Parts: sequence; structure tokens; C-alpha cells
Amino acid sequence: MDLGLKDSTALITGGAGTLGLAMATRFLQEDCNVVICDASQPSIDNACQQLAAFEGRVLGVLADVTDKNAVAQAVQQATDKWKKIDVLVNNAGFARDRYLTKMSEEDWHAVLDVTLQGAFHCTRAVLPMMMENRYGRVINIASRAHLGNPGQTNYSAAKAGLIGFTRSLALESGKFGITANAVAPGVICTPRMQQRPDYHELTERAKSNTPVARLGDPADVAATVAFLASRLAGFTTGETVHVTGGRYA
Repeated sequence: MDLGLKDSTALITGGAGTLGLAMATRFLQEDCNVVICDASQPSIDNACQQLAAFEGRVLGVLADVTDKNAVAQAVQQATDKWKKIDVLVNNAGFARDRYLTKMSEEDWHAVLDVTLQGAFHCTRAVLPMMMENRYGRVINIASRAHLGNPGQTNYSAAKAGLIGFTRSLALESGKFGITANAVAPGVICTPRMQQRPDYHELTERAKSNTPVARLGDPADVAATVAFLASRLAGFTTGETVHVTGGRYA
């Protein structure tokens, strides 16, 4: 199915990570231009090397999404090359798990700043351009954890906040031809997960709790994001799409 993304430009934060790379690959397969935005230059270099087959359609930009000036510079680099940004994927985020009684203020702020403040800075940087062009797609990568997980008060709060941010943005920006949606992945199999000592146990537990009895793949998330980024999803906004294999609890 042709998603009609040819010659669009997508900027992906946290773009050099496993999910970011999967989304970048999917967009490139749809003939998009892709901006890999990440806080680690070695990771950007590695991602661009893995995407070398798409030479000329990948741009790596270094930016800490909690720094509004760095974000503005990254957006400028992207528009200098391709004149516009049609799709923004706010994917930057990480977990720092601790029970609340053992969680420091640094643990709390670090997770919320990257996920929520980062999405705020990036969206605010690209929104005027999208409004002027009367078109845009903003996709925020949340998590099933927005429903709550023990040991993840910071992460769950950040992801739940991102969903509220998405809904409000959808209400504000719809009249400009801009949609805003969230994608909430469940347990996704990544190289980092496979390195965990309890990987086998975690896998079996996840399978037993998931109607579609397998772990998610990064490509599952990428496929959902690609659809929401397309013109086919023009009447879908303010939604949270759970990519969990049917697992909600």
C-alpha cells in the first residue's frame, strides 16, 4: 500500500535508538527524507551508517531535546536541507526505574524533562512551519506504562502527560491541517532487552499476558507510526494507539 509519503520530511527524536532506527527505516522505504535527531553523535554516526543504502535522504543532527536552542538549531539544519518538516516523531525518552520512596528529584526530573519538555520544545519549533504549510503530522511515542507500573512513577507520569499533551495539541492544531496522535507500545523486543539476565522469564511472562502471544517488534511500532504520518490518517487525531498485542493490564 502506498502511504503517499514520497518526498515528505520526517524528523525523529531519539532517532538513533532501536525504535528510532526502525521508524527511520520504514519512512525511508516510503521514499521519505529522514532527520535522525539524537543526543549522541556516535549513535547518530552508527545509525547513518546502517542507513547508508538510502544515501542522500538521511540527515543526522545532534541535539539535546531539553535545550530549546539546540532543538531550534536542529530544525534549522533540517529545513536548510529540505525546506520543510512534514512529520515530527517525538520519540526521545528513557526510563530510570525506582520505587517512589527511593526516587531522587534528579531521577524524576531527568525522565520528565526528556519526554515532556523535549516534546514541548520540538513541537513548538516545528508547529509554526506546519501551520504555514497547512499540513503536518505530530506523533508522540508514549507507552503502555501510561496506565501505571510499579517502580515507574516518573516514567508513567511522563508518558501519561505526553498523551494529554497530544490531545490538547490535536484540538489546537486541527484547523491548520495538522494531526497529533500518540503511539503506546507494549513490551517490544530490543537488543537491550535481550541482554537482560531475566530475558527468558520476562519473555514468557509477557507472552502469557498478551492475547497476541509474542513480544512486539520495533517494526510493529514503525508500521503504526508510518500510517499515522500518512495522508490516509488525515481524519485521525487526538488518539492513542496501543501497540501492545492486546495487553492493557
